[in-house]
Amino acid sequence: MGHISVVGAGLAGCEAAWAAANAGAHVTLIEMKPHKYTAAHHSPGFAELVCSNSFKAKRPDSAAGLLKQELKLMGSVCMQAALSCEVAAGGALAVDRELFSKTVTQLIKSHKHIKIEHREITDIGNVQGDAIIIATGPLTSEPLANSLKKLLGKSLSFYDAAAPIVAADSVDSELSFCASRYGKNKDGDYVNCPMDKQQYEAFYQALITAETVPLHEFEVEDGLPQFYEGCMPIEALAKRGKDAIRFGPMKPVGLTDPRTGHRPWAVLQLRRENAEGTMLNLVGFQTNLKFGEQKRVFRMIPALHKAEFLRYGVMHRNTFIDSPRLLNSSFALKNNPRIFFAGQITGVEGYMESASSGIIAGINAVRAARQKEPFILPRQTMMGALAAYISDDSVKDFQPMGANFGIIPPLEQQVRDKKERHAMLSHRAINILKQKLVQL
Repeated sequence: MGHISVVGAGLAGCEAAWAAANAGAHVTLIEMKPHKYTAAHHSPGFAELVCSNSFKAKRPDSAAGLLKQELKLMGSVCMQAALSCEVAAGGALAVDRELFSKTVTQLIKSHKHIKIEHREITDIGNVQGDAIIIATGPLTSEPLANSLKKLLGKSLSFYDAAAPIVAADSVDSELSFCASRYGKNKDGDYVNCPMDKQQYEAFYQALITAETVPLHEFEVEDGLPQFYEGCMPIEALAKRGKDAIRFGPMKPVGLTDPRTGHRPWAVLQLRRENAEGTMLNLVGFQTNLKFGEQKRVFRMIPALHKAEFLRYGVMHRNTFIDSPRLLNSSFALKNNPRIFFAGQITGVEGYMESASSGIIAGINAVRAARQKEPFILPRQTMMGALAAYISDDSVKDFQPMGANFGIIPPLEQQVRDKKERHAMLSHRAINILKQKLVQL
């Protein structure tokens, strides 16, 4: 049967444990919570969402939607949980984060082939198993990170930020309106907080001059803060120019303010954090501002003038390895096929992307323990394309990558219409995946 040890019970670790256990292996899932928490984790549950509660688009002809279809076919435990605790978010799949974590935790703990151990791993050499999966995420503890550096010889790091959450009943309904962009959902899944030009410019000046949490020496390179483009703090993005956030997180396109009948100058969107809709996330407003400054500056947005902050935005360290030099597309180390990595530590970016890597690592860890050839998904699938990207040693300046059609081989025939082309790529991927799954 084989014994597989998985270190880390985030989305990737849970998927790896689930996939390995469903393949008949005995799995030990090791998680340091609740004995020790990272700077961004607060809940003892598994698969805790520390940034957004959105898993991105659901449309089958979108890259994120295709990935979700593939995950369902692969028996993803995270997709099973997400669909059972979904909250309204327009065309996106968003979840009640506490219920999501609770559901994943219950499913994992109820699996007869999974044993849970709550302890911190500080030395990878102390983990036993026929195969080992490291899924400690972008917030890997410092002792383990140091152990991994000794094993790998190299690693990379960057810094990430989470957005604040406000109480829904503290948002001024007279100064906000519910709507989805371009009227895609008549009920309006987002609470929109509009601003006119004068309000926006005052807010902008306050934002770029607000006090931030001091960065540590190791967070700065050549005198500049080191941030990952995919989760840029709102104040850092704003400093790129007066209209940077107005063409980014605060873009007003596709929205009409019912009070004026016109498109606002800028808009902050709020998205549900829980099924009841009592908590709202400031979409795209991940930040490293001091807590008092967050309250002062964000309350300059008219609809938030009395906002009650249930959670302030925080900054936290992220670490990922130089996967193209270190990993195969099975997520195994090139120089040690019994050690696997999964999740954001490998350089896949996003919740569902992390989950997908966990499934592949879990399946292949069992196959390695049984001395079978690895299960490699074709690059025409989104999961296979992500695995191929992070293991492609021709990629020199390696940065985290999320699901996108650019990493999938093009169609044999040229299709100019983007929506049609994406639909055809998705259709091809699902057919190929179904054929490949017969081999399992």
